[in-house]
Amino acid sequence: MTFHLFGNILTGYGTAANNRGENEGNITTLQKLLWKGEVHTTVSSEAIRWALRYYWQTVGNGYEVNRRWDDDLNDNTWQNTNFDDTAFIDDDVLGFMKAEGAKLEASDEPKQKGKKAPKGTTTAKRGVLEVTRAVSTTPYSGDLTFNAASGKKGRTSLYGTEVHATRYQYGFALTPDRLKDKSRIIPVLDGLASLGEVAGNHSRFLYDFSPDSLVLRWTHDFAPRILYSFEEDDEGQITAFELIRRVESEDINPQELWVAGAIASTSDGKKLAQLGVNVLTGIKLVVETLKQRIARDLELPVVELTTK
Repeated sequence: MTFHLFGNILTGYGTAANNRGENEGNITTLQKLLWKGEVHTTVSSEAIRWALRYYWQTVGNGYEVNRRWDDDLNDNTWQNTNFDDTAFIDDDVLGFMKAEGAKLEASDEPKQKGKKAPKGTTTAKRGVLEVTRAVSTTPYSGDLTFNAASGKKGRTSLYGTEVHATRYQYGFALTPDRLKDKSRIIPVLDGLASLGEVAGNHSRFLYDFSPDSLVLRWTHDFAPRILYSFEEDDEGQITAFELIRRVESEDINPQELWVAGAIASTSDGKKLAQLGVNVLTGIKLVVETLKQRIARDLELPVVELTTK
């Protein structure tokens, strides 16, 4: 049977500012959506995928990345514009698409009866790693900061920035059998446990996107059943009522779940442990432990436990 890895990640509490560079007049705006009847801020899945690719590029573990970020050019560069999901981890995990127009435009040649117009070509691979949007755990109340650019002043010297003090929650899914190299599931886990540069307003703000609380599910089930399973109450406490309900109702086998981080020390974390869920306080420890289980199930080379 096919294995699937699902995850739900909750970040720590911080101040989020514009992560895209968009603005309305002199105000840099946050992405927003209507979530459960209220306005929440959100970070795109593309921003999270970009951060994962940048982690592989810079972590120094020898991962070959096709689309590389050049800090000097402030732009992406490609090692192989034709893509190669065998050689490059990002082409394999995140997918790619290359669209080319017709070599001869239909308008450039005389029309002939019965002859079809030339068509362009597309080379594409759907990403194996699927990532949801990150959604704030608290509604956006409209906070703004007002600032002035240094040096000579002009019409655009005064500007405002939308700021949201909150946590973000997002999920992911990956089926290793769809990868050219199944062992690449390991650096995916490592990367998602270590993201630190997803959000920020032109590098003026740092928002830590590594997990503060984490749920992982290693299963034969096709459905995740754990996405957006954390809630934040009015006092700022994190709960996992929906996750507990699904385990109690036997929709999820507790032995398929690994829960870690701040949630482990709460009453909900202790309840999950009583139900048979694998609950540990350390994020890195639970990731390393699950990596060993994955390596065994997929018959990969043995993964050494690196966290003491």
